[in-house]
Amino acid sequence: MESIGTGLAAIDWNDTRADVYLSRPDKRNAMTVDLMCDLTEAFERVDANEDVRAATLLGEGPAFCAGMDLEMMRDRVEPDSGIDRDVFPELLETIEEIRQPVVAGIKRAAPAGAFELTLPCDFRIIGREATYGLLEVRLGTFPHGGGTQRLPRLVGLSNAKEIVMTGEFVDPEDAAEMGLVHEVVDTDAVDERAKAFADGLCDNAPLGLRNAKRALNAALEMPLERGLAYERQLGYELDDTDDYREGFEARLEDREPAFRGE
Repeated sequence: MESIGTGLAAIDWNDTRADVYLSRPDKRNAMTVDLMCDLTEAFERVDANEDVRAATLLGEGPAFCAGMDLEMMRDRVEPDSGIDRDVFPELLETIEEIRQPVVAGIKRAAPAGAFELTLPCDFRIIGREATYGLLEVRLGTFPHGGGTQRLPRLVGLSNAKEIVMTGEFVDPEDAAEMGLVHEVVDTDAVDERAKAFADGLCDNAPLGLRNAKRALNAALEMPLERGLAYERQLGYELDDTDDYREGFEARLEDREPAFRGE
């Protein structure tokens, strides 16, 4: 395990998979500015590693993340706090924009900011006992780390309004039904299932995965005509790659392809 920055995040490199950990287990991985900066650096390192085809986002210890550190949130309104309010949105944008798909493993706790932390991930695996929801309206504010913008794109406006405006936890099975999470598993199996899911992605063509992520992320940001043109452009980029040829040769020869990301 490689410690990152101030030591509040870590990366476990596993051949073609990288496991990124929130590493503040004594505080249930509650997010401070240092932790968020460390996570941003961790995902930048993942993005720069050509060998990595997929990544996970996990919490060290028994919980995924308790949300924002409450003392930090109390103090951030003070004029001399020195707390950079852009750190969290920059982290979320980094996760969203890295080339590799990211699988979040949500065990036990993921309220408020922790909930928003999972939204830019491409896939979400959740434990049956997880407390998962946006509580901000019960704390005198509302979710403004992407919750009101990313969530409707995942579950529709009506479901998003219910989650945001009631401030109640979302039952994991209901989250799966509305498409917010991809799998519900036993709590003790969350991390391993997230890793296995990422390993399955690693079996696919890395260049295909990266361009597919780019096209899908752009789908709701562009009119259909522009989106289709962008999709074709990204597809044409792969026509003269070794992986494209390997994929079709392997299918014709009835064998597993050996993709190299070239």
